[in-house]
Amino acid sequence: MEFAMTPDELLSTTRAVRKRLDLTRPVPRELIEECVDLATQAPTGRNRQRWHFLVVTDEERRALVGDLFRRALETGGGRPVNERDLRRMYAHPGSMERISDGLRHLYDNIHRVPAFVIPAVEGRTDGASALDQSMTWGSILPAVWSFMLAARARGLGTVWTTAHAPLERELAAVLGVPYDEVMLAAFVPLAFTIGTDFRPARRIPREEVLHWERW
Repeated sequence: MEFAMTPDELLSTTRAVRKRLDLTRPVPRELIEECVDLATQAPTGRNRQRWHFLVVTDEERRALVGDLFRRALETGGGRPVNERDLRRMYAHPGSMERISDGLRHLYDNIHRVPAFVIPAVEGRTDGASALDQSMTWGSILPAVWSFMLAARARGLGTVWTTAHAPLERELAAVLGVPYDEVMLAAFVPLAFTIGTDFRPARRIPREEVLHWERW
């Protein structure tokens, strides 16, 4: 099942979906496989194709992984933001409140999300040089974004999260992933969306981010 959207519509309306995930409807395996097939058409550094996609749909395993997600979220912090970040984050009234509300909803209902997709990449960036980091992340991020676009085209919603990061080693153990060799890049809840009428987001003006010839 695909929706008729132009490339511009697809790119501008693929949102981070938290509250509008349909928690009652299973996601067919074949749809996830289609999205992975498209994801692995993404560019990859030196054509090494070091990407992997772990999909969790079993109810008991989802409960276990969901509990770990919640514990990791409680543990995580993140860097303090600077004044410019704050100005951009709160540029549009109510936006951060909606994000916070959506995150709380996801926290409360993570065990009910019908599928988790955990993209992974061979090789770790712990202590790596900027070059090694860019090559590794540049070989998984395009693939995951392609997966999310493919999901949107099929009426599915996703949200990129890194909440698992503080407990990545524990999550790797639960999923049988060789932690020292493979990095769990993200934690992506996946479900059909409640409605498909997503709109472009309000963003800071182009003039603040576009630079010609020099900064």
